[in-house]
Amino acid sequence: MPANAECPENSAVPRLVAARCLRYPDELLYAQLPLLRTALSEHVAPGAARLRDFVDVVAATEPLDLAAHYTSTFDTRNRRCLYLTWWADGDTRRRGLSLVRLKRIYRDHGLEFGHEELPDFLPAVLEFAGRHEKPGTRLLQEHRAGLELLRLALIEAGTPYADVLEAVCATLPGASPTTKAEAKALAKAGPPRESVGLEPLGPGVEPFGPGAEPFGPGVELPWPGFPERKDS
Repeated sequence: MPANAECPENSAVPRLVAARCLRYPDELLYAQLPLLRTALSEHVAPGAARLRDFVDVVAATEPLDLAAHYTSTFDTRNRRCLYLTWWADGDTRRRGLSLVRLKRIYRDHGLEFGHEELPDFLPAVLEFAGRHEKPGTRLLQEHRAGLELLRLALIEAGTPYADVLEAVCATLPGASPTTKAEAKALAKAGPPRESVGLEPLGPGVEPFGPGAEPFGPGVELPWPGFPERKDS
């Protein structure tokens, strides 16, 4: 992947589309495929071509087959986990503090996270990063090692979901590591975390509040909202 000296412009659309694509595939995803195609076609953005390829794969795949593939692809046993703090904290007590901190970051930017899903779920982080580019980029960079390890694991698995992670990493500054060893070295030399004060969290609303945000002429992506996962 080519190096980006700075964070690429127009990163909102690929991040928001990737957020949709990385959720459990349901009827809503299939219903929104024309909307996703329109959003990607009307914006010149890093990773857009890979996301278009993935959308084409979804359209050509039976929903039950894609759901089964999603379930077998993403879990911690095969180290293809969509929960970012798992990569840094594992299943430790420290992870709880990281999750609370994420909620605090969202709240600091006017977004109340009130869904049953954990706040480090990659689609949630991408939605935040699409709405708030600079702090969102910092947050993704903070978890860059985990993102890159996930990307490499998906490439190794030969899954179309690798295109989605390639698109996500293309919205970040700098070159992506080409090996797991390089990604692990990135984890050891990762960026320091900013100190963020913690406060009691009140009851939330639907993730990240009501309403849709326009991203171009005739295109309005209906963010946010994470449908409940329904395994058949």
